[in-house]
Amino acid sequence: MPSPELSAQPSVCSSAPAKPLERVDIDLGDRSYPILIGAGLLDDPTSFEAVPTASAALIVTNTTVSPLYAAALQKALAVRFRSVHTLELPDGEVHKDWPTLNLIFDALLGHGADRKTVLFALGGGVVGDMTGFAAASYMRGVPFVQVPTTLLAQVDSSVGGKTAINHPLGKNMIGAFYQPQLVLCDLATLSTLPPRELSAGLAEVIKYGPIYDMAFFDWIEANLDALSAREPAALAHAVKRSCEIKAEVVGQDERETGIRAILNFGHTFGHAIESGLGYGEWLHGEAVGCGMVMAAHLSQRLGGVDAAFVQRLTTLIARAGLPVVAPRLGAERYLELMRIDKKSEAGEIRFVVIDRPGSAVMRSAPEAMVREVLVQCGGA
Repeated sequence: MPSPELSAQPSVCSSAPAKPLERVDIDLGDRSYPILIGAGLLDDPTSFEAVPTASAALIVTNTTVSPLYAAALQKALAVRFRSVHTLELPDGEVHKDWPTLNLIFDALLGHGADRKTVLFALGGGVVGDMTGFAAASYMRGVPFVQVPTTLLAQVDSSVGGKTAINHPLGKNMIGAFYQPQLVLCDLATLSTLPPRELSAGLAEVIKYGPIYDMAFFDWIEANLDALSAREPAALAHAVKRSCEIKAEVVGQDERETGIRAILNFGHTFGHAIESGLGYGEWLHGEAVGCGMVMAAHLSQRLGGVDAAFVQRLTTLIARAGLPVVAPRLGAERYLELMRIDKKSEAGEIRFVVIDRPGSAVMRSAPEAMVREVLVQCGGA
C-alpha cells in the first residue's frame, strides 16, 4: 500500500523557528527562477514576492497535505491575490493519471481561471508533477509555483521543470518541460514527514554524490544519522547542495539532450520496479535506491567502478532505510519495462552508469550483462 506523504499532525509552519534563508538560482535566461530554502517560509507573504501579480490563485494539494498546510498557504497568498481557491486531489502515485489531472482542469475552468491565474503545487512529487503539467497545458501555459512538502520533492522533483503523469505502460511518459516561477522549500514541513517518506527522499540526495560530487557523498556518509534524525542544519545543507547540483546540471541542459540525463541514475531500473509492482507499492525513492544498487553493479561490470565502491554505495543506501534487493519480477519483465523507458532509443535500453566516482555517463549495455545484474540483485 502507498505510504501517506505526511503524518496527520497539525501544521508547524507558523511556530517553527526562523532559519537563515538560503537561495539557489536556476539560470535559464528568461525562464530563470529562484529556489528559496528555509524554515517558516510557507506562511510568510514576503516569500512570494517573485510570483507574478494576478487576481486569482489555485492551490493544488492532496487530502493528506491539505489539512496540514493549505490554510497557512492560503492566508499568505490572500495578501497578493483577490481570490485563492484550494483543490484537494486523492493522495498517492496510483492517482498520477489522466482522471486526476482533469480534476485540475475542472477546477480552473469552474473558477473562470484566465492566463494570469497562478497555480501553487503544495505537496510531494505527484502533486508537483501534475500541477506543473496542468499549468503547461491550460490555455497553453499559465504560471505556477512549486511548494514541495517532501524531502524528495525539495531536492529533486520540484526543480528543473519536468512535469508528467504516468501511463499503465510506463512512468512519466506523458508530460512537458515547463519551468515554475519559484520553488519554495519550507524545511518545517519535513517535521511531519513519515520515516518511510524521509528515507525515500534520502535516495535522491544520495544519488548526487556518485554522479557529480564525491565530497558531498562523503558528507552524506558522515551526516546520515543527523539527516535521519531531521536535524535542521543537516537537512538545510542537504537540500541546498542537492539543489545547487541540479541547478548546475539543468542550467547546461534544460531539455535533457545531454548531461541532464545523469540525474536519472538508478531510474531505469527504478521505474521498471514501480511499473512492474504497480504504482505506489514501492515509493519512488525506494525504487530509485534499489535501482542505484543495480546501476552500480552494472557500472562495475562496464569497468567504471570497483567492487569496493559498489559495496560502499549499497551500504549507504541500506543505512538510509532503503531496499537494496530487487523485487523478483523476472528478467523478461524487467527488460520489457526498461525498453519503454524514455532513455531507450530504437528499442535499445540505455542506462546512467558511473564511469568513475563522481562522474556519470549514459550508455547502453549488452543484454546478457543486464541479465547478470538482474540475477545478482535478486530481480530475476
